[in-house]
Amino acid sequence: MTGANDMTPPRALIFDWDNTLVDTWPTIHEALRQTFEAMGVEPWTLEQTRQRVRRSMRESFPELFGDQWTKARDIFYDAYEQVHLTSLTPCAGAGEGLAALASRDLYLGVISNKTGRYLRSEAQHLGWNGYFGKLVGAGDAARDKPAPEPVAHALEGSGFAPTDDVWMVGDAGIDMEIAHISGMVPVLVSAGDPDPVEFETHPPRLRVANIDALVRLIDGL
Repeated sequence: MTGANDMTPPRALIFDWDNTLVDTWPTIHEALRQTFEAMGVEPWTLEQTRQRVRRSMRESFPELFGDQWTKARDIFYDAYEQVHLTSLTPCAGAGEGLAALASRDLYLGVISNKTGRYLRSEAQHLGWNGYFGKLVGAGDAARDKPAPEPVAHALEGSGFAPTDDVWMVGDAGIDMEIAHISGMVPVLVSAGDPDPVEFETHPPRLRVANIDALVRLIDGL
């Protein structure tokens, strides 16, 4: 991992959403539990959900449910829609951190594997949508993260290209992967020691404990 002293300040930041800016593991887990039970599949534990949920639904559900994946998709959406706004919880310091970053004249965007309409409704519910130039969710581009297409969508109209001026900030290996593929700086948000296996192929260049720490890091460059 490169030290912060070797870095120049970013001009744009692209964030993951789930469990980088908002804590949605309980909501995702409950919607998956209902889906698995309805489909006659043994539900995952919460820890298994944390470990296994990375890719978008259109990529992961066909592997889980075969030709019944669209039925499972509809069950998941029904369950998720009932609770995702009422149980939405910002990660500690995320709202304040985003406000601070936006005030520093940085371009902010989001690339998530959450369905785009849910992503944008959650941002609006939290009053955060004004911070972001683009919120790109699953299905908004031709392919989903970690494919590079969402990056072009997220930076469209910003004047920025995916270089060392643009940092990709997320909590999972897939976020580091899209950064490596696209040419952005991969920044991992993790309060504890990350799983070395998950990040072996696409390691982060920087690691911060939370969004507050990210703000302090950028201010110190």
